[in-house]
Amino acid sequence: MKIYKHISIILMACSALLFTVQCTDSYDRYNKTGVNDEEGSRDQYFLKTHMTNMQSWIIPSASHANQFSEQLLGGPYGGYFSDVNPGFNNRNFSTYGPEDGWYASIFKDYMKEVMTSYNTVKTLTEDPVLLSVASITKVAAMSRITDIFGPIPYTEVGVDGALNAKYDSQEDVYKTMLDELDEAIDVLTVNRTNDFSPKADRIYSGNVERWIKYANSIKLRMAIRMSEVEPLLARTKAEEVMSNAIGPILSNDDNANLTLVSGQTNPYAYGFDIWNSGGDARISADITSYMNGYNDPRMAAYFEESAFGPGVYVGFRNGISIPAQSIGQQYSRMNPEVYNQMSMRLMNAAEIAFLRAEGALRGWNMGGTAQSLYESGIELSFGQWGVSGAAAYIANATSSPLKYVDPLGSYSFIGSPSTIKIAWSGSNFDENLERIITQKWIANYPNGIEAWSEFRRTGYPKLMPVLLNRSSVITDLNKMARRLPYPNDEYTGNRENVLNALSTFFNAPDNMATDVWWANNPANGSK
Repeated sequence: MKIYKHISIILMACSALLFTVQCTDSYDRYNKTGVNDEEGSRDQYFLKTHMTNMQSWIIPSASHANQFSEQLLGGPYGGYFSDVNPGFNNRNFSTYGPEDGWYASIFKDYMKEVMTSYNTVKTLTEDPVLLSVASITKVAAMSRITDIFGPIPYTEVGVDGALNAKYDSQEDVYKTMLDELDEAIDVLTVNRTNDFSPKADRIYSGNVERWIKYANSIKLRMAIRMSEVEPLLARTKAEEVMSNAIGPILSNDDNANLTLVSGQTNPYAYGFDIWNSGGDARISADITSYMNGYNDPRMAAYFEESAFGPGVYVGFRNGISIPAQSIGQQYSRMNPEVYNQMSMRLMNAAEIAFLRAEGALRGWNMGGTAQSLYESGIELSFGQWGVSGAAAYIANATSSPLKYVDPLGSYSFIGSPSTIKIAWSGSNFDENLERIITQKWIANYPNGIEAWSEFRRTGYPKLMPVLLNRSSVITDLNKMARRLPYPNDEYTGNRENVLNALSTFFNAPDNMATDVWWANNPANGSK
């Protein structure tokens, strides 16, 4: 172990024990925990603090950070949530006109919290297991940020303590991350029985073998994500996952769930319950239209009944001029049993089954047929939510998504919804890809960033276009926003690097209509 000589980087939150609960703006504060260097070295206090801080940022557990990235961005763009607070009019993601501070928070907080904690961990230990787990955590968190923005500072962040580092292309970020995952998987496989302190792990309580499964699962997700732009490398990496001695997450027992700290409120409660006397978010009309059409038994587990009658689950349309909040709050919200839980799901076995199903559809060796893996994904999702009826659901060859009819008559969808059925059918690639992505989307609720990424990559599920477009650059509403622009702070504090990134990697405007690397291909969702 290296000797911890001084505190070069602050603990990134309001207190050492509850730093992930509310505050992420204390990055520049100097050791306000009341713990001195000698005390911090005992039982590896600082090391464990930074390890768990990184984990709390894979999907942010702090309420306001979660609201920006998951409830206001990923939720609407992924077809899961909708804004019902009229105070968000003229400045929200849903109508493509967010305030700079909204996406600045997502970009800057991740850089501060994840990258700085990672570089601090490297100064505090030489333990290969802990370093490998930290590396996996960094990739799990920062892969979401490159998927949101495209090129990001990555390989040089933290060098000489600098956060205003050069940008890497998204292609380079992905390939670097895959190398990091491979190295971590190799190290942990050798040390698969060397579990570490649960105090440093809020996901798997120090179980090394389960971290290997998680790393393989992230690797598989990234391989599928780049399947159109790097097909040979994508196949190689995906098949490596399935040939690994430990493999990916295959059972709900190994789902990656972040345990919240004692006294912490589940961040989804703030959007759906606490803020503004009953919440400023509701379920999106997109997902309720699909699940109502399929008569999906998971609806009662996902959603709360609306005010329009018992057993009526109906979402609110995205991308509108939001009416009085009392109107929006009549629509279904997240089931309180979900947002009252003391854990947050980061990745589940159902997603992995659907990733494998797509790989098999592409002809890759995924340890099963596309159909069998697709049906396994549905079964795993039903099992995760404790819902019965998977067999009948899988066999349903007649039901399709419903056209959205607004109970209040204001925001009904006049277009044509998807006609995709549930039951596996035929050999048409595009039809079966839509089938896989649609069911993965339902199973991945409420992970909106992942849903949005898959929509941009594949065009599925088919979502309703916005009614109010406040963007001057998004002209094809069926394609939605393709990424977020860089915050203004980057143009003032890191101007040379951000301009170089735009000219070198994008050669396109820094706006919401420019595709990221893995989506910029006519054969996929940018069509």
